[in-house]
Amino acid sequence: MTRITSFIAFFYCCLALNMSHAQQKKIVSQAGRQFKTAFEEIKLAKNRSNDKTLVSPRSLRADTIFLVSPKDWTSGFFAGNLWYMYELSGDKYWIEKAREFTEPLEMQKNNGTTHDMGFKLFCSYGNGLRITGDPKYKEILLTAAKTLSTRFNPKIGCLRSWDHNADKWQFPVIIDNMLNLELLFWATKQTGDSSYYKIATSHADKTMQNHYRPDNSSYHVIGYNPETGQVEKRNTHQGYSDASSWARGQAWGLYGLPCVSGKLKIKPI
Repeated sequence: MTRITSFIAFFYCCLALNMSHAQQKKIVSQAGRQFKTAFEEIKLAKNRSNDKTLVSPRSLRADTIFLVSPKDWTSGFFAGNLWYMYELSGDKYWIEKAREFTEPLEMQKNNGTTHDMGFKLFCSYGNGLRITGDPKYKEILLTAAKTLSTRFNPKIGCLRSWDHNADKWQFPVIIDNMLNLELLFWATKQTGDSSYYKIATSHADKTMQNHYRPDNSSYHVIGYNPETGQVEKRNTHQGYSDASSWARGQAWGLYGLPCVSGKLKIKPI
C-alpha cells in the first residue's frame, strides 16, 4: 500500500517547498519510481477486471488498487499528477504517460449529468493545455464548460451538483462545486462569452450567502427549492454531522473563492 500511494507525498513536496535543484531532482526521481510501480499495479488490476471502461486509479481496497471509469469524479487526478511530473522533470516519457491517462476522459466533455468537469477535465486536459498548448485540448475544455453551464438554474443562481438522492434534496448544491468554477472563468477569458463568468460569480455569491456559518465554517450540502429558489435544507452528507465543518469541503471552498475574486492566479490542479 505504501509503495503505491507514497508518490503523492513526494510529488507535492516538490511543488510546495522551496528546494534546491538537486533536492527536487532527487524527489522527482523517487516519485517516478512510485508512479512506475503504480503503472504495474494498474495493468494487473485491468487484467483482473471484466470492466473495460476502467481508466484511472482512485484508491486501494484490501491492498488492491481500485480503478474507476471516466465518469467517476476522481478520474482526472492521476492524469493531472502525470502532467506535473512532466513539468517538473522535462522527461518526454512522462508527457506520453500523461496523454495516455488523459485522452480516455474526452467523452466526459458532453456528460451533462455531473458538475465535476473541473475535477475531471481541468485537472487533466487543463494541465495538458497549459503545458503543451494543444488546440484539441482547448476545444475539449470549451465543450466541457458549455456542458457544465447547462446545470445552472437562474431561479436559484447555482449549478446543480447531484442528480442522485432525489429523496433527500430537490436541487442539491455542494461546497465541492467551488472547485469547478475555475473552468468557467477560463472559458470566458478564452471566448469573450460573459455567460460563463456570470454563472460562476452567481454560484459563488450564493455559496457565500448560504453555505457559510457565522464562524466561516461551511455546510456540505444546501438543498434548494428549484421553483422558488429558497433554501430548504442545510446538511453535511459526508462529514461528522450537519453542524460540523467537513475539512475537505472547507478546503475546496477556500480554493474556489480566490478564483472568483481574481486576486490569486491559480494553476489548474
